[in-house]
Amino acid sequence: MEFGVQVEPQFGFSFDDVVKIAKAAVDNGFSSVWFSDHFMLDAESTERVLLDPWLLMTALVMVNKKIRVGSLVFSQSYRNPALTAKMAATLDVLSGGRLEFGIGAGWKELEYKAYGFEFPDTLTRIEQLAEAIQIIRGIWENERFSFKGKHYTVEDVVSVPKPTQKPMRVWVGSAAGRRKMLRLTAKYGDGINLAWAYSPADCIPKFRRLDKFCQREGRDPSEMLKSVGLWTRFFESEEEMEAAIKEGATSRKVSEKEYRERVSSSLWGTANQMIERLREYQRIGVSHLILMFPPGQEVEQIKSMGEAVLSKL
Repeated sequence: MEFGVQVEPQFGFSFDDVVKIAKAAVDNGFSSVWFSDHFMLDAESTERVLLDPWLLMTALVMVNKKIRVGSLVFSQSYRNPALTAKMAATLDVLSGGRLEFGIGAGWKELEYKAYGFEFPDTLTRIEQLAEAIQIIRGIWENERFSFKGKHYTVEDVVSVPKPTQKPMRVWVGSAAGRRKMLRLTAKYGDGINLAWAYSPADCIPKFRRLDKFCQREGRDPSEMLKSVGLWTRFFESEEEMEAAIKEGATSRKVSEKEYRERVSSSLWGTANQMIERLREYQRIGVSHLILMFPPGQEVEQIKSMGEAVLSKL
């Protein structure tokens, strides 16, 4: 099982912050750093450093020659699929084959409106995603490529160079893991990412349904990669975790019971608790775990978890 660290540019990260996170990741058993495709947290985010995820990844692979970079996930709406294919191929070449390409249907209406993108209904965005993946793959794999769909059309696209990775796999991201997205993944993707609150028990029915869709598409379910993104917080002791739960419940004005239920699908715990939970994910076929630590605590948490947890697996 491989481990990655999630960075949310919308929360506010300087490039120096990202470089430090990536170094800590490499030094402590993590293989990748993943970025969401968001430009702003909300309309009040005027004091945050809000860097573009594509440019962040490109700059990072130039200064860190070991880390893999991933997108969890690019929004198919924010760039024409042909442009996305070109940008991804370029980044993969510049990094020497270190890009994990994730893409999703898009969801953040506030951001769409702020940046002037059309925000169609959910079904339309899923249809667009299916076409976008076909175009992106077609451009990566063919000398020239044309496609005429309901939503997107490209004609005689020439895009050189091709990705260094052959093939470059496509991760499909889904927060809800509903039927249409699982079916789309089985048809067009190489892997699924479920995020951000999926316990092993929550994953099992999603994975079973995905396996059935793979079989219907004539694909071997065992070849479909499975990834889970998790809110993560490492604690030195159970007492420290209990104090954090009480503090979290108080600050959010909910009962301790309700807050405890909220974090039960996250990766919260001591070293032994985390090791046990990670082995559960491994047993159900998860190949990649992407962990989002409390903002500002990434380096400290990565070091603690690398020493106390990953080194023991």
